[in-house]
Amino acid sequence: MPESVLVNKAENYLKEIAEDSISLDDIEEFESFKNLYFKLDDRLNYLQKMKGDMDRQGYTTPFTSLSKYGTKTVSEAPADEIRETSRHNQIFRSTANAKKNILDRVKSAIDSHMIALGNLEQFGYVKCNSCYKKYSMSEFKDMAGQCDCKSKSFSFKVNKELTHRLDIIPYLPLSGNYMVLRNELSQYTKESYKQVMKILKQERKGHVKTITLVIKFKDENNRLIRKTITLGSEYIDNYEEEARNRYGRNVRIEDIKFHRTKPAIIDDKHARTAIALAYVGYAQRIITEIEDDILKRNLTDFKRINKYDEILEEYENKRPDFIDEYDHDAIDAWRKSEIEKRFRSLNYFDRFGNMTRSLRRDIKIRENIYRNIFQNIAYTMIVWDMFRYYMTTSNSSRKINLGPFPYIRVELDREQRKAFQTTYDKVIEILNEFTDIKIIPIPEMDLLLYEKFKFEKEIRNSHIKFNHVALGAALINQNSEIELERISNAFNINESRIKKEIKHIDQIKNPKSDKSKKFLDLIKK
Repeated sequence: MPESVLVNKAENYLKEIAEDSISLDDIEEFESFKNLYFKLDDRLNYLQKMKGDMDRQGYTTPFTSLSKYGTKTVSEAPADEIRETSRHNQIFRSTANAKKNILDRVKSAIDSHMIALGNLEQFGYVKCNSCYKKYSMSEFKDMAGQCDCKSKSFSFKVNKELTHRLDIIPYLPLSGNYMVLRNELSQYTKESYKQVMKILKQERKGHVKTITLVIKFKDENNRLIRKTITLGSEYIDNYEEEARNRYGRNVRIEDIKFHRTKPAIIDDKHARTAIALAYVGYAQRIITEIEDDILKRNLTDFKRINKYDEILEEYENKRPDFIDEYDHDAIDAWRKSEIEKRFRSLNYFDRFGNMTRSLRRDIKIRENIYRNIFQNIAYTMIVWDMFRYYMTTSNSSRKINLGPFPYIRVELDREQRKAFQTTYDKVIEILNEFTDIKIIPIPEMDLLLYEKFKFEKEIRNSHIKFNHVALGAALINQNSEIELERISNAFNINESRIKKEIKHIDQIKNPKSDKSKKFLDLIKK
């Protein structure tokens, strides 16, 4: 396919996606759920095929063709050739930029569709009405709606135990328009976005990838040479010996740097951006829904502060005809004067032009609510969802299955677990009271994750069949003072199942019989 045709084809397809809004209405009905899942999955397959075509046509390195031009010096080339070369460079650079930008958008769209599908996979499954076998939606689609027992009758079940948040799907950059969405963020949502990105980018202590040495040695003409060399990770223990082998036994190392890979919690930049934008977008919707109720509860005069905002907004872009449109100082002075007049007439300002104490206090309270509550809603939800995902899934399922967080690290080290050290109890209280979101404040989530990862190693070869959702809830109960009922409610799982996993934990950690102790010793090796 010609390059320009492929670029236009991709742009048109992404435009189609942008114009097709996502609706979650009746999502618990099978037809609505299936239609949305199939549509997103078909789109993902098409986008991945398109990306494959782009990779084959060199879209990953679009600027390499530019190196073919401009190799001659000015003195070697005549003026008309220089002009022609410059024109070709501009054409190739423009084409290369178009390739780079469209590939970037396609990658973003692919990751966004993966996030959406991962949440849908967690949300629901189908069950054969004949043999009662369960299927994920991807399995159901692959087998064309027919069970292994040849039955075509299925029931749709919502899985409330697993980690999913479908409400973020409409806010994903499904058309690859992440730059547009990012630029549309307001000031406090930008801060919220930065918070979420900081969590997702939390890096672990990396492994050495390369070693850079600055060395001095004498060449065959006895001249002293200083040189910078790079060695691979295989020379981490013998870099001095390798340097001597290459440059002689008298080589001297002046400086050394170890370059480490530092994988993030979500180890893909487009996935990180999409997740952050989706959670911030959903948080903004929540804020719009609950903002008035919270402000009415905390401010002395809610109507007054709304009127205050209306007046400021009214004069924000207002300009009198008698002032030149380019005289910005005069326009600003006029606006300030008119606003003060209005505020005085409403008794918002005293006769000296000072804001009344009660209004000033309300403005301060509102600022604190936005900064300390609203700004931290997206952060609180993403931390809870990732924590819950890690606690309620097995190590192997995080490796294999498409969950709500593509490219998530299977296990976190101490540095990455620091992302779970901060909780906002007031935000959790607000979400529980004003929305149907269920979150419980859990102290030292980072340490609970450490206990979970450690326990996963202990049960690696165990014969016990664990319910991993209940196991996560049980580990929280065993390593905190949170009541079992609260954990059960937050994780949507029956207390009896959690109690069963508590017994399994005790069986692993405190084996009773000699046979059990020997088995435990074996699986720990």
